[in-house]
Amino acid sequence: MDADAWDSITQGKRLEVKPVVERLDDKVIIHADAKDDAGKLMHYKTLNELIRREIEAGTKHIILQGVMGQRYIASTVKNKDLYIEIHGTPGNNLGAFLDGATIEVFGNAQDMTGNTMNSGRIIIHGNAWDVTGLAARGGSILIKGHTGYRVGIHMKEYQGIRPCIVIGETAKDYLGEYMAGGVIVVLNFSGKAHSPVGQQIGAGIHGGKIFVRGRVEEHQLGPGANLSSLKEDDIPELFSYIEQFEKAFHLDAPKDWEEYVKITPTSSRPFHGHYDPTPI
Repeated sequence: MDADAWDSITQGKRLEVKPVVERLDDKVIIHADAKDDAGKLMHYKTLNELIRREIEAGTKHIILQGVMGQRYIASTVKNKDLYIEIHGTPGNNLGAFLDGATIEVFGNAQDMTGNTMNSGRIIIHGNAWDVTGLAARGGSILIKGHTGYRVGIHMKEYQGIRPCIVIGETAKDYLGEYMAGGVIVVLNFSGKAHSPVGQQIGAGIHGGKIFVRGRVEEHQLGPGANLSSLKEDDIPELFSYIEQFEKAFHLDAPKDWEEYVKITPTSSRPFHGHYDPTPI
């Protein structure tokens, strides 16, 4: 990269440490832990500009090293054959509006991963916290560890395009809140939690379904959610999501189907009749 181009990205600030961008055959490594003269970490805008330039140059494999909370990584990326490998902890909105690429994080992710994603895959080898998969419309989010609150809120599906979130361990309250479509699977892989999900599961759900392996009780359900046992014809669909998880993490996931339950909507309009009809 020439000096003028670099200055346009860094706004004239000199970043020290290593070469910030290294090329290895068909891969590019970007060192996101580079700091400027004042000791400040690479700004998220700088990192995303570097990523965009590599995508425009036709790079198919981008490795981000030393990521320390930079936001919006790979947001709006549409290249279906692009693979972004992240080492460290990406900040909020990782893969927001993603439309085709694969992102793999060897660490934890913060909040709002996969916000409104349309297609592609996000693989998290650690935990992914609150509001993961917000309003996702397609694609897969696979999480080896735990998730936080309001995961899968407002997920939706359309004409066979169905997003999925597969969680290896547990999720907190309001899982699948206001879901209008898509699938969430909680594997409770280690089986240590008394219940692998929190309170208000599926509050306001009016489409899609949630599969949970482990104890779920009626008082944990939100308004509009129905709890049932797994049926024989649920197993092929559930298996297809579990298979994605197994391939991503090279693990054998639990297939003790009698331990799984299903949460579905009681109706497509759970709050019908609950609104104040007074004209304004």
